[in-house]
Order: sequence, then structure tokens, then C-alpha cells
Amino acid sequence: MSRDPIVRALQKFTRYKIHHTSDCNPIRNKNPDIFYSCDVADALLKLNHPHGGFLANLTMWSPKRQDGPTKIIGPAYTVRYVRKNDSTAPTHQGHYIDTIPPYSILFISSPSHTINAVYGGLMSTRAKHSSALGTIVDGRVRDLQEHRNLDYPVFAKDVGTTAPHEVLRVSEVDVPVRLQSEEQEAVVCPGDYLVGDLNGVVCLPRGLAEKAVGLMASLVLADERIKRDLVEGRGFGESSKEHRAGVVKVEDL
Repeated sequence: MSRDPIVRALQKFTRYKIHHTSDCNPIRNKNPDIFYSCDVADALLKLNHPHGGFLANLTMWSPKRQDGPTKIIGPAYTVRYVRKNDSTAPTHQGHYIDTIPPYSILFISSPSHTINAVYGGLMSTRAKHSSALGTIVDGRVRDLQEHRNLDYPVFAKDVGTTAPHEVLRVSEVDVPVRLQSEEQEAVVCPGDYLVGDLNGVVCLPRGLAEKAVGLMASLVLADERIKRDLVEGRGFGESSKEHRAGVVKVEDL
């Protein structure tokens, strides 16, 4: 188990879903869900972090395709691929998968508009053996069934069949990498916290992590109280105004 204080705080953080009996009375689930990526994004929005840290177009492919309770949280270990003919970029010595730290999340950056996959089943086999928590690929993955057979979490933009060495090479590891997106500007730095679940992937910058965790509990509590009111027929505007007034203020953190 990770000893990272932020990871441990998030792992202990739970939110109770409100369920409904046949007579529409809300009851609390005895088996609470761990936080959602949306909760982290909400906290980051309160901290004025762009897009709440959301990294667009990265979705779950394993252990199931956008299904199930899988959630990953851990510090980023980054890998940067470049085009094979890029003579200006550094060349990484050795194989990145053999130096992945335990309890980290592998974040792989592939050049945009690349047809070839940059991550496959053998990499997940090694990553799981190294106690990695999951892999997020800004690009394509392959060997989908192998990842699923391992019950190993993989998030990516898409899938493919072909290995990368024809057109790409690893240039650097543990360096800041830019999200390959025409929609947003986002950078994942080594040690930033990555959160992935059914909603997508959020990057929680290390420098904002403590404040974000401090905000989450009051934000979630407000949402749950609003949900309770809505079940009882109260208007959203009135309920939201009341309960969100009690959310912890950023300046008080």
C-alpha cells in the first residue's frame, strides 16, 4: 500500500450514495464508494485550476470498457515518445518499464495523429509485477484482452494492433509531458497525482493536492445534502444556495 500522504487521504475519503426505497425515502448505503474523479475536479475548479485538471478523451479500456467500479489514484511516472526520425530529441537508455516506481501510475505520451499503439500486454505484465497501480496512455494501446486478463487498469484514447518501433521511440522518462490535444493545454509532471475512473482522468498537481483534499469533504457533503433535498421535492436553486454556502473557503485552507 502506498505511503504517500495524499494518496492515503484520498483512499480513506468516501462518499455515501443516496439510494431510494419504494416510498422515495432516502437511505444511506452501508457500502460507501471511494471518491470520484469529479470530486477532485470540483475541488480544483474552486482553486481556479484550468478544466478542473480533466484530461480530455482518456477513457477506461481495462479491466472493462467503461464499466465497473475501477478507480486508480497515484503519482505519475511519465514516458515521452517521439517520432523515430526526430534527431533533436534525447534518446532514453534502457527500458522505461523496468524502472517504474511501486504504487505509481504510468502516463505515456505519444505524438498526436499516431496510428501505432505505444503500449501492450507485456508492459502491463511487467508493470503489475512492479506494483504499478495502472497505466494511462495519451495515444493507442493494443493487446486489450491481455490487460483484462491481468485485471490491470488501462486508460487510453483508442486501441490499435501495431507496435510503435516502426515510427516511434522513447525519448525521455520522468519529465513533464504535454497532453496531445487540440482542445486544451495541459501538462502532466512527474509526481502529479493521476485519478482515473468511469468519468475519465484528472491530473491533480502536486502543489495543489493538499488544498484540494481539504476542499473535497465539504464539497461532497454539500452535494449529498442537495441530493437529499431534491429527493424530498425541494427546488435545486434554494437547496444549492443553502448548502453550498457552507463549503470551506479557499482562503481558509
